[in-house]
Amino acid sequence: MKFSLVRPDKLKVALFGLLLIIIVATLGYHFIEGWDFTDSIYTAIVTLSTVGYGDFSPQTWEGKLFTVILIIFGVGTMFYTVVLLAETMVETRLRALTGRGRLKKMITKMKNHYIICGCGRIGHLICQELKADKIDFVVIDSNPEVIQGIEEEGFVYYRGDATQDKSLINAGIKRAKGIVCVLPTDAENLYVILTAKELNQDIFILSRSEEEESEHRLLRAGADRVMSPYTLGGMRMAMAILRPAMLDFIEITTRRQSLELRMEEMPVCDGSPIIGKSLEESEIRHNYGLIIVAVKKDSGKMIFNPLASYIIEKGDKLIAMGEDENVKRFANVCVI
Repeated sequence: MKFSLVRPDKLKVALFGLLLIIIVATLGYHFIEGWDFTDSIYTAIVTLSTVGYGDFSPQTWEGKLFTVILIIFGVGTMFYTVVLLAETMVETRLRALTGRGRLKKMITKMKNHYIICGCGRIGHLICQELKADKIDFVVIDSNPEVIQGIEEEGFVYYRGDATQDKSLINAGIKRAKGIVCVLPTDAENLYVILTAKELNQDIFILSRSEEEESEHRLLRAGADRVMSPYTLGGMRMAMAILRPAMLDFIEITTRRQSLELRMEEMPVCDGSPIIGKSLEESEIRHNYGLIIVAVKKDSGKMIFNPLASYIIEKGDKLIAMGEDENVKRFANVCVI
């Protein structure tokens, strides 16, 4: 069911036209009939609304002619504006109700999705990246201005306080794969972490940290990983001074817009034809032009610059680097 909401500029024009007619009618009665401004505006409103109390009526032929013209042009404008206002209010309400129902159904169908708590600058960037990778996620926020921006972006959201159990449950935390806590304060993020772990013991939790001393508290509360935007930003700025070539390389390989080179993490799933083969036997370099720079094991151990004799196992996460198109082709083989 779709609603075509009345355009704001159309409603503004109608209101401006009605106001102009009321002003003209007031001035007309004042100068033609000689009434004061209070009686003039009263008569104008009564005439336009077709109430017609009759306590004031034009006595001159000029006033009567003016009233006829006012009724012809003004009454239609009056009712047109009233209809637009009513239509806007009704359609806004219906769209809100149907929109909430649609979002609720979408969230109910989600499984192994991510929950983003807070959609400020960092949260918004995370949502854009997840959307670009076509990964399901739900945003939780209570700020009306933020919600409006989320709607314009087309993100799935739940309007509420992320620190409340109800909000997390309605966002599908019991079915979610992970939750990202990017609320304004560490105290709020800490509360979300504790609640999330209570509702879903297996969920992966990534949290933002404002203060350096808060990192350990967030980890002890149950966060799997804690990141400080200020620390990361400071390190990158220092790298721009000390190792600019290395920073250029990192930005080229991690930027989505880069068509030259890309680095991607790809898990080796059950059924993939490369399981049980060595890196040399899999011919990843020969067939796809990719370099395997590292392998992450299920235990969390990282193997950097693995040898050609390394045997690929199920659950391994291969960190591959190469051209974007080749990375996409290899992903189809790796995750089968």
